[in-house]
Amino acid sequence: MTAPEHTPDRPLAGLRIVEISSFVASPLCGLTLCQLGAEVIRVDPLGGAADTGRWPLTAGGESIYWTGLNRGKRSLTLDLRSETGQDIVRRLVTAPGPGSGILVTNAGGRAWMSHDALSALRCDVITLELLGRHDGRPAVDYTVNAALGFPQVTGPVDHDGVVNHALPAWDVAAGLHAALAITAAVHRRATTGAGSRIVLPLEDVALATAGALGYLTEVQVNGIGRPATGNDVYGTYGTDFGTADGARFMVVALTSRHFRDLTALTGTQQTVAALETALGADFGRESDRFEHRDLLTALFARWFRTHDADEVGRALAGSSVLHERYRTFEQVVRSGDLENNPLFAPLSQPRIGEYLAAAMPASFDGRHLRTGPAADLGADGRDVLRDVLALDDAEITALIETGTLAEHSRS
Repeated sequence: MTAPEHTPDRPLAGLRIVEISSFVASPLCGLTLCQLGAEVIRVDPLGGAADTGRWPLTAGGESIYWTGLNRGKRSLTLDLRSETGQDIVRRLVTAPGPGSGILVTNAGGRAWMSHDALSALRCDVITLELLGRHDGRPAVDYTVNAALGFPQVTGPVDHDGVVNHALPAWDVAAGLHAALAITAAVHRRATTGAGSRIVLPLEDVALATAGALGYLTEVQVNGIGRPATGNDVYGTYGTDFGTADGARFMVVALTSRHFRDLTALTGTQQTVAALETALGADFGRESDRFEHRDLLTALFARWFRTHDADEVGRALAGSSVLHERYRTFEQVVRSGDLENNPLFAPLSQPRIGEYLAAAMPASFDGRHLRTGPAADLGADGRDVLRDVLALDDAEITALIETGTLAEHSRS
């Protein structure tokens, strides 16, 4: 396998996942399962899927994005428009064995690899199809987010417009939901023998999350939606402050203790107490701290802007107040935090170089689960067909000669 770190003691050791995917959610599902010990075979069309060259790129034009999401997977490239290529995919998915018979894809809508077609070959097959919208229409993270409402409440409160978030949050959530759904289906199959047809729309992941967090429920119950609050934390006290030397800190006072410490370090106890009396407020309550946040922020801001970042950092570190200094990605990398976190370890990625790569965030028995580098596109074709389908060299060579199978292809 591409990832020598896959050992029998991993939670999902013995599972084999066939992945036909692109972009974020589906590859992230495969990566997560791979980190947990599953063998993941990514099948791409000839030349690679649409995400093969996605930004960010190295100076040489290699996709940092693609290699990051496809670490540890075995790579197979086939002519998916040909009957022979499609037949190979079906045979890979439905190969015998208790850990086989699992497909993850966001390239659904194809009758030849539908759940019905695959279950006719293996009755306990597990398929997971990631959709855009629940009715089958296409959608991506940013269109789902636009239709949900978050861009209306993101950004400065005085901004007359919408603000998209930079993080593809719904893709990430969908990928993790997909991995959870696969593990649940595997457990059910192990206990009942039944397969599963799982459909996971990106839109529904976003709607379910927004509902669970109250964004949709408050409209139904209270009749009004969430207002834009800028950098203020909704429903409690939290906002950003600038320092004398131009740094910025995010400060959050979730509890009464946090708030008392914030008033103490800013020297505003008496003023805040007088304000509390004048307003008839109780700043021990989150609701009152939120309602009067503008007045409180004006009081605290003076202390922050008369102290430099080092002074502010030391004062906050000596209190219970939740805080962090705003940093860029470059500052995070150069800070040494990655080297000092056991989550990260050096990875030598062909075509990209050596860098510190994250393992699975959850540790198992004190160990973070890692994968090896991403394979060259199509590099594992011969081995996969030999190992899984027991094809001999002559049969594999014939597939290459007819253009059904490609090896080491780079678009």
